[in-house]
Amino acid sequence: MPLLDTRVPAVVLRIDRNPFHHGTLGAVRSLGRAGVEVHVVADTAGSPVHRSRFVHRLHTPPPPDASPDDVRAVLHRVADRIGRPAVLVPMDDASAIATARARAALASRYLLPELSGALAERVADKAELAAVCAAADVPHPLTLVPDSAAEAASGVRRLGLPAVAKWSRPWLLPAGAGLRSTVLVRSERQARELYARTEEAGSRLLLQEYLPPGRDRDWFFHGYADRSGAVRAGGPGRKQLAWPRGAGLTAVGRWTPHPRLREVAERVVGELGYRGVLDLDFRHCAVTDRYHLLDFNPRPGAQFRLFEDGAGVDVVRALHLDLTGRPVPAGLPRSGREFVVENYAPLAALRAAPSGRELAWHAPDDRVPGWAMWGLWGRHVSRRLRRRLRATAGAAVPGPVLAAPSAAPAAAGPAAAPAGEPHAGPPVPVAGSSPTSLPFPAPAASAHSAASVAPADSVTAMTAMTAMTSVTSVTSANSMTSVNSVSGNEKASSR
Repeated sequence: MPLLDTRVPAVVLRIDRNPFHHGTLGAVRSLGRAGVEVHVVADTAGSPVHRSRFVHRLHTPPPPDASPDDVRAVLHRVADRIGRPAVLVPMDDASAIATARARAALASRYLLPELSGALAERVADKAELAAVCAAADVPHPLTLVPDSAAEAASGVRRLGLPAVAKWSRPWLLPAGAGLRSTVLVRSERQARELYARTEEAGSRLLLQEYLPPGRDRDWFFHGYADRSGAVRAGGPGRKQLAWPRGAGLTAVGRWTPHPRLREVAERVVGELGYRGVLDLDFRHCAVTDRYHLLDFNPRPGAQFRLFEDGAGVDVVRALHLDLTGRPVPAGLPRSGREFVVENYAPLAALRAAPSGRELAWHAPDDRVPGWAMWGLWGRHVSRRLRRRLRATAGAAVPGPVLAAPSAAPAAAGPAAAPAGEPHAGPPVPVAGSSPTSLPFPAPAASAHSAASVAPADSVTAMTAMTAMTSVTSVTSANSMTSVNSVSGNEKASSR
């Protein structure tokens, strides 16, 4: 008998427009490899995801600013086409919250965990998370919610500079506005200016104590809380490399046993009565030796495939098993296993991995998305570099040149997408960053995603690697590093 009930299809949903969201491809492959019919409701234009052989059918997603009614209508249309109940797998906060809110209306068409929309929104809301942590006696950085620009300025004085500023509901940030979910605040003036954009951001501004990053300080925990509340599958992992460095998404992660983190995760789940997939982010405070919960995501994290255990179960498969009435087997942890996102950490993909490795894009049984990613990523990098070069040239020439729209320098942080362009995608690695962050190709994994050495055909990839490195070097002076770069308490959105 197959591990999963292959009679029950799955619908992978993502509202966010990030074309390089590798977690979506991970969900497609995880379910498809198990023989499940996989439908994708996401914008896959400019994304390698639709090239996967495990995608059964693509469906038009809701728009990024979709209301809960819009999301529900789209999912009902998809259900009509499928013709039988399906397991629904939201892959970003917006879709997780929208589907939890619409659970009653979707229950006849989809299999869903018993998770209310109020609870999904509560844990994802960064202002509410502080109260959640206090109720569960879980460490959390000191957090202030200013009610005025003056309070924002006094708040950073109280917290000390630098401080961390976050928008409480980052999934509401308007595309192309130049607003980032988290920034490092280095002055009272900057705090005032951020507060002035509260209405535009769509949610409250939070100010938070800064916890410096460092070696072995960033951790995450993935799990699935089944219908009884027991936490199944997943496990604790250590972030070995992030992009952007210090507080970005996981570029390289390792499955690392950590009983304290598991105990905290189980305590939070029990306190909340949470059900479904969860992705928690922690930062260790070297002064107090405490692990602060920074983020609670009510959906799979982008690197969830790291935690495929000895029984072949990850959190997405655990979701399908539980909702179709099958037991979730308790497989042995594969401690030491690594997860590498090749376009952010290509050299890590070339190193030996004796305990096994999962690559985000390349897979021996599904090669086309990996190949497609490099072409799409190269174009993405080229566009971003051209914008920065134009901005640099404009900033260097006084007078009327600065007034030209194409030469206007962007606000601090990544260049904003031009009007009408879909999601601008993730930040582009540049020279001056980690040598494992440059955007050049990496090899495919060996069987069972446990590559230990590069295959022979990686010589071609190495040639492209050298060319791309030379291109990125010209923008080192205008890299992603800025006063607004995130370097504490938060990951960049991987969505």
